Amino acid sequence: MTAMIDLNTLWFVLVGAIFAGYALLDGFDLGVGALHLFASSDEERRLMLNAIGPVWDGNEVWLVVGGGALFAAFPRVYATVFTDFYLAIMLILFALVFRGLAIEFRSQQPMRWWRGLWDISFCAGSLTAAMLMGVALGNLIIGISIDARGEYAASLLDMLRPYPLLTGVTTVALFAMHGAIYLALRVEDPLLAQVSRWIPRTIAIFVVCYVATSLATFRLVPAMGAHMLGRPLLAGVLLLTALAILNVPREIYRGRTWPAFISSCFAVIGLLSLVGIRMYPELVNATEPARALTIYNAASTTGTLRRMAYMAALAAPLAILYTLNLYRTFSGKVRLDTTSY
Repeated sequence: MTAMIDLNTLWFVLVGAIFAGYALLDGFDLGVGALHLFASSDEERRLMLNAIGPVWDGNEVWLVVGGGALFAAFPRVYATVFTDFYLAIMLILFALVFRGLAIEFRSQQPMRWWRGLWDISFCAGSLTAAMLMGVALGNLIIGISIDARGEYAASLLDMLRPYPLLTGVTTVALFAMHGAIYLALRVEDPLLAQVSRWIPRTIAIFVVCYVATSLATFRLVPAMGAHMLGRPLLAGVLLLTALAILNVPREIYRGRTWPAFISSCFAVIGLLSLVGIRMYPELVNATEPARALTIYNAASTTGTLRRMAYMAALAAPLAILYTLNLYRTFSGKVRLDTTSY
């Protein structure tokens, strides 16, 4: 039994880490997409696309890996989320597809209407994906209606409750801040001057959304307060996350972009860690607690979890090394040439 509990917890952490890695990496390029239409010229929009061009598709691989890991480790959760949230997930996938098409097709023709169409597609796809991801997270936090068969017993409109919508807006604001700081690392003037004006605005909007979401969470999810008292780790992560968020404007004020970006990364990871610590051992919160899907009642067999753990131990270092090498290869300031988007 001890081994089984350890394996279940291990896979709870691993699946959470994969999705956190996705939010960390794809979060900034979704943020770049959300800001795309604010650029004032065609050249500046091309620079924004090329800032994420070499890495955006690699970032989205983490989402695919996360879905596969969830299916293998917790098949009942996969069945509930991916089947009963089918329409919402399809909307996210369509949004991500149109983002990719926009990046690849935008510069294929010189006409203004052509580029404008793909600019709108890129921005709309980024906003839609980020918003719906935040809405999904909000529903998992506040709880969804699950029937006796373990199926989601509501419609898509039922997902769009005030609290999930608030978490969706907060997610968009977080990614926009994250993306603006990333852009400051990759572009030069005159676009850098514009980005420098976007950063404090995105920080301010995110901080307001973060405070509003935090207050709503403690108001609507009373268990959060109880968990704060019973789980010191949750209080510690909450404090570190708040300090990381506060450090972002501090570093920007000092003109230190890299430390600001690192703090933004810690903020993304910290916020998702708070959700994970608060929900553990639940994976899908239910409005009726007895019907919640947990790491115990939704898991694969012990043998499956053990074999997958061995595979993860071999594959994870390779994936991390590949990602680090990718970002090292395409580091530095972006400049347009004949091979650019």
